[in-house]
Amino acid sequence: MNSYFRRGIALGIALLAAVAAQAQTRPPVGGVISAPGAMIFYVAHGAPDACGPGCSDWIAAEGVVQWDTYKRLLAILDRQNGRKLPVVINVKQGSDLTVAASLGRILRGRAIDAAVAATEVEACIGKSDEDCFALKRPGGPLDAKEKLSGVACELACVLMLAGGVHRILPPGNRVILTARMQIYDRLAPNVSAEHREGLTSIFTDQFRRYLGEMGIDHELLDVTVDKAGGRYVEIPASEWGRLHLVTQ
Repeated sequence: MNSYFRRGIALGIALLAAVAAQAQTRPPVGGVISAPGAMIFYVAHGAPDACGPGCSDWIAAEGVVQWDTYKRLLAILDRQNGRKLPVVINVKQGSDLTVAASLGRILRGRAIDAAVAATEVEACIGKSDEDCFALKRPGGPLDAKEKLSGVACELACVLMLAGGVHRILPPGNRVILTARMQIYDRLAPNVSAEHREGLTSIFTDQFRRYLGEMGIDHELLDVTVDKAGGRYVEIPASEWGRLHLVTQ
């Protein structure tokens, strides 16, 4: 992990819209210092070919990417004893973009495939979010199925997905990006407006280079910066292949 991403663990960038993210009822995944709703990882098991030809097991990644999420990703990958299970991503609003990119680099470094979908755990049917979280927290395996549509893939999702050697974004999901970012330092929150503006430009350039390294056309981010004007821009499914957001 290079110095940029190490710094990103302390200096996070989150989507501005995430300030109003809904409160979570489940306890923090990483202990008292971890924010509620932080991303968790667990192994899911489905029917034959549930996650693609010859694939019935995957790692579900769901929740908000926080400053320490990379630790949990490394931990669950290390527990697979060499199995390269695909990671199925369901990133929630309020995620730290710098850490999301570091997760993508981890996936690429481990030669892991990535997809965007929701994981529906059978044992969670009829249970509260808190009870369902208690089932998922040990890491699985849990019988489940993928819900392949209806997931909004925002910039943090794109940055994480980018790291997949093979990238799958099933039709029916939406790629919705915004040029507005919220700069914050979790250790020193009073970052000046001038400093924020400069950092936004720096991080945008670094995200552009990162996507290029992952094989995604920089136009994906350029369109967002040029046209969003602070609003969301949706990248239509017809453009996903041309921009190399998904692989053949």
